[in-house]
Amino acid sequence: METRTGKLIIVPTPLGNLGDMTDRARAALVEADVVCAEDTRVTGRLLAAFGIGKRLERLDEALVGTRAAAVVERVLAGERIAYCSDAGMPGVSDPGLRLVAAARSAGAPVEVLPGPTAAATAYVASGTVNPRFYFGGFLPRKAAEQRACLEALRGLDAALIFYESPNRLAASLAVVAEALPARDVAVCRELTKLHEEVVRGPAPEVRDEFARRAAGPGGIRGEIVLVIDGPNAAEAAAGAEEAAASAEAMATELAAEGLRTKEIARRVAAACGIARNDAYDLAMAAARARDAGANGPRAERP
Repeated sequence: METRTGKLIIVPTPLGNLGDMTDRARAALVEADVVCAEDTRVTGRLLAAFGIGKRLERLDEALVGTRAAAVVERVLAGERIAYCSDAGMPGVSDPGLRLVAAARSAGAPVEVLPGPTAAATAYVASGTVNPRFYFGGFLPRKAAEQRACLEALRGLDAALIFYESPNRLAASLAVVAEALPARDVAVCRELTKLHEEVVRGPAPEVRDEFARRAAGPGGIRGEIVLVIDGPNAAEAAAGAEEAAASAEAMATELAAEGLRTKEIARRVAAACGIARNDAYDLAMAAARARDAGANGPRAERP
């Protein structure tokens, strides 16, 4: 008689369309001794849809910290435990990540089945042509933290992917349009479901569209993935123009303080990250403007 060894099996589940459930995923749930789930009600409905009768145990974000070690001990003792999140690939912005980490740390066998994931689906559906993407999980809740997050990622040559709540989407898009106004944005809503929708366009236009929806009677509903395109030529040009204006303003300020041209150029080049020759040209122009102002004609006394 074959001895069954314990194993933690990470089982991806459909984002919405039950046709996306794989044969391997169904077989893993049938063969498991128990199914741990982020939400037993959600996973219970899934099991019922496929006629799978299995004991369910809740293991959500609030419980995984205290129960993960015990689950891993059961795996080491020979139990086969499947884990399902509410939808998609467990471990992607859900408690499955901590459960897998605990199992790996204890040397317990882990099998991860391939399957649906909203981040990858949205990346392809968004229409971006950038061959790289950065997945940031859920956006921070507060506007100031969102701005800081986007500013830190501004220079990354990749599409930026975030999950977002429908209740916070309009406010988050306002921050995106403020921080990255030259980027295109795609809001991927209800992926694989009956009312799947991808709304793509310049960040300010997408912001306005969802602000209008948020103010309407139905509001915004569904699971949301936000995809922000990577840096583009328009953004680079705007950044260069802003940097040039900042360097020119600094040169003018330093010239007004009476600094010598070479010192102005040195400071501007260091602070603004521009070439020394360009900084020197700005310093010369600022010095000439200062001197012309100082030596200009004076108004006659009445």
